[in-house]
Amino acid sequence: MAAPVPQPDRWTDELLNPMRQVGDPLADAVAAELFADGEIARVNDLMRHLIVNEYPVPENLPPIVREYLSKTDTLPSWADADLMKAGEAVFWRFGPEIIVILLCYSLPFCYLGKNGVQVLALTTRLISNPARRILETAQMAIDVMQPGGLTDDQGRGRRTIQKVRLMHAAIRKLAPTASTWQTAYGTPVNQEDLAGTLMSFSWVALDGLQRLGIQVSSADQEAYLHSWLVVGQLLGVSPEMLPKNIADAQSLAGAISRRQFGASPEAEEMTQALTKMMADVIPGNMFRHIPALLIRYFLGQQHAAWLGIQEAEWTELVLAPLRLLGREAGDILEDSRAMSALAQKLGRLLIEAIVYVDRGGDRPGFSVPAQLRQQWGVNWVA
Repeated sequence: MAAPVPQPDRWTDELLNPMRQVGDPLADAVAAELFADGEIARVNDLMRHLIVNEYPVPENLPPIVREYLSKTDTLPSWADADLMKAGEAVFWRFGPEIIVILLCYSLPFCYLGKNGVQVLALTTRLISNPARRILETAQMAIDVMQPGGLTDDQGRGRRTIQKVRLMHAAIRKLAPTASTWQTAYGTPVNQEDLAGTLMSFSWVALDGLQRLGIQVSSADQEAYLHSWLVVGQLLGVSPEMLPKNIADAQSLAGAISRRQFGASPEAEEMTQALTKMMADVIPGNMFRHIPALLIRYFLGQQHAAWLGIQEAEWTELVLAPLRLLGREAGDILEDSRAMSALAQKLGRLLIEAIVYVDRGGDRPGFSVPAQLRQQWGVNWVA
């Protein structure tokens, strides 16, 4: 898959600039009512309920929240069940690699957005508890892409999306009150940043598979993207910000990177926390530096440097065991087969390890359906 090429005839600055001032009216109205009387404790209690409970909807939720959950639990009219099933099959086949791509490509892709990353940095749990963020990122992908995650009557994916959407609305209320917030960043969790995040889960994931030498048919790529476009609408992404196909998604990712990518202290700090977390949960030392290697491989030398990842910090430590394959450093960094093997192994190790990561409070543990664990060769005692 070629690098994104901006197509100004569609994703123009004239379209995207106003989108930095637009939030999510439906979810924002819920947050506004909950915050109207300064009842922060009520909001916190609500989020705890949504985290712990799946179905049915708890009876003691405020009426406006129950109404919100009802309104946002229906798939868009254009959602195609067959395409979503085909998209799920892509995740079924390549789940461990996709989890690694999400952590070593998608999240760093988001960190490179020098304005949007300010919101992530303000959400201090991303730095103070990166384990939770890693877990929740991987869990969302598994929730929405597991068989029936979006289409079953009580699909776990739809409830996860509802939680995330309401959390975004709460962040839009809270972030501008921080002393470090600047209006130049735009509305917190605005439509451009939402679209960029959606591309990181969809187009970036497919691009990552391609960079690992994994061939996914054009039809399956479109099906995988379709599944995530359904997720995007359920998350409150405006219809005009949803790409029409893979080529359009590539152009959107390119336009956002052109407009938003840059170095920032916040991006470096969060990337450091992310790589440290992965290194800490992976057993032993053999794969400790592989996440940094993969971030550089996926994003390229310049973008990796903007995230604070310098080749000199890890090259020798990583390449020493890999030289057993009989390749020199330059060959390894360009060899998609070697990278694919590393990503698959790392993905299984991460999935096996993060089930034991403490999410804090009364949050449920990491969950992977049994059929996915069997397909991926990942096992643990439930």
